[in-house]
Amino acid sequence: MTTPERAAGASRGPRLPADDPALFELDLAGLAQRWAEAMDRAPITAAEMTGMDAKAQRLGVSGARLMEHAGTAVAAAARALMRAAAVADAGQPEPAERLADGLVLVLCGPGNNGGDGLVAARRLAAHGIRVAAVLVSPGSRPGTPDAARNWDRLGAAPMVERIHAPAARDIATLGQGIERAALLIDALLGTGVRGGLREPVRTAVELCLRARAAGVPVLAVDTPTACDLTSGELSDPVVRADVTVTFHRPKTGLLTRRGRLVAGRVLVAPIGIPAQADRA
Repeated sequence: MTTPERAAGASRGPRLPADDPALFELDLAGLAQRWAEAMDRAPITAAEMTGMDAKAQRLGVSGARLMEHAGTAVAAAARALMRAAAVADAGQPEPAERLADGLVLVLCGPGNNGGDGLVAARRLAAHGIRVAAVLVSPGSRPGTPDAARNWDRLGAAPMVERIHAPAARDIATLGQGIERAALLIDALLGTGVRGGLREPVRTAVELCLRARAAGVPVLAVDTPTACDLTSGELSDPVVRADVTVTFHRPKTGLLTRRGRLVAGRVLVAPIGIPAQADRA
């Protein structure tokens, strides 16, 4: 890279996740520092984020590119959380079997939140981590175009097993031996839930709770499933995460007492929303 190119890159600020090759070398504190600008922004509601996302796409930023940055950020945080868990478990008399097994379970809903999880699965696999990407939906394919494309891309990805779980009994079968997983990623639902959770998502949330109770770290994408991004209202059951990766700006719901209770450590990753699409 020439000096003018370096200067131009510096003027654009920190690299976005999919363009940042050093991201997977950072721990959780390092990621927070890397994304400090996004983490320091004023919080927004879920509806405001939806509007910014839509405006960014009208300005020419593709939904696929936004998803690629989001999923890469999730994968980097997942890798950092796995390292942190390994350090914690190393102090135990008998390190957990899950550290040797190394399987990451990604529970994906049919929408774009699930699509972020599918990108994360591909990115983790590219770093030599075994992944099971589970589509938790009655439909055999994700319901949005960008998520469906990322589901298809995993078909040829080494180190990734795609699993379709259309019913609660499929999730229950999947949960056998969950204590041996290295990490669980909750990419089920990215917004609040009105009323009770429907199957098979309800059983998937219960699996997240069982995994965490067994000592498996849990990372949530955008928000823990069944925690409203705007109000922080919780449905029952609700995922309890060790780390939550949300995007572009902090979300009001994750800053409430109830939101903080289930979100764990919150990281805010930039995903390429241009300034013209931001409310500020």
